[in-house]
Amino acid sequence: MEKNITVIAGDGIGPEVTRQAIKVLDSVAHQYGHVFNYTHCLMGLEAVERTGTPLPDETIESCLNSDAILFGAIDNLQYENGENDKSRPEPSLLKLRKSLQLYANMHPVTTYPSLQHLSPLKAKQLEGVNFIIFRELTGGIYFGHKELSSDGATASDVCVYTKPEIERIAYIAFKYARRRKRKLTLVDKANVLETSRLWRRVVEAVAKEYADVQVDYMFVDYAATQILLNPKQFDIILTENMFGDILNDEANAIVGSPGLLPSASIGTVTALFEPVHITYPQAAGRDIANPVGSILSAAMLLEYFGLMQEARHVREGVNWTLKNNFVTKDIDSINFYFTSTIGELVADFVSHKITGEINVGNIELRKSTII
Repeated sequence: MEKNITVIAGDGIGPEVTRQAIKVLDSVAHQYGHVFNYTHCLMGLEAVERTGTPLPDETIESCLNSDAILFGAIDNLQYENGENDKSRPEPSLLKLRKSLQLYANMHPVTTYPSLQHLSPLKAKQLEGVNFIIFRELTGGIYFGHKELSSDGATASDVCVYTKPEIERIAYIAFKYARRRKRKLTLVDKANVLETSRLWRRVVEAVAKEYADVQVDYMFVDYAATQILLNPKQFDIILTENMFGDILNDEANAIVGSPGLLPSASIGTVTALFEPVHITYPQAAGRDIANPVGSILSAAMLLEYFGLMQEARHVREGVNWTLKNNFVTKDIDSINFYFTSTIGELVADFVSHKITGEINVGNIELRKSTII
């Protein structure tokens, strides 16, 4: 198989973790006989500095002409006080999603037994946690009409949804539910919001085509509580843009480190894959950032290409590193390994260079001594 991938490394730790994902993809390509062609494009602070805009037209064009996009992270810290500054990187994410029609965000949340001590939840609450949040990504309040009165005393943000916008992500979520535990939870605020009532009506209609899928309905405030009290009750969560944004961040916290989680944004013509963590500029250039989220995003990219065995192989490699305590500084602040080392280990696992026996001495030579 030959595929074209646009790479947007971005800012902060984005380039470092993205390099490890590419390293693993290259290992997959070599092991399984595929060809992945990469086109590297600018977005974020470097794009502002070099082109005057955080999202050049060339980047959008490359994305539209690619089979998939591998994304790192972009920074808005230098522009956080400039509300109307057109060179702020953060709004470029919204523009990218809209330009590529990336309407369905998939955010898998999985806990690992060896890392349960990092979570604010008790171990018994974390056993068997494995769910996906499907967040609608191109509609709702983030894209609605915004208005500020001339005196600056009144502001409004309009939340708008249409039946087709809800249907297209609902169908994807139901298809995934059918492949998994056949359980879907719609999260809304239908007791007070008209848009949420529309969501319920549309989802109820779609659900009739998936009689084998159990559908629950949960208000967003209660859902936020249940993610903390009993997260393993969920399998597929379906929700609108802003609610999904908030629940995604909450779900990140229960895993123990945001560096562990991947995501995918599915569109009408292509898809984008990225770790959920921020740019973490304090760690940039130090080779200490966690690349697991980016590597697992690459695994989701492989699944998007239909390469299921390859994706499983990458996940097995990640599980092997975590189980054997080959982790970065966010996981273990004393006995930790370089970002690049983790990438090499997963790539070596995919290439069958790693057997059951571990030569810890050789690996320790590459361990970071920064404490």
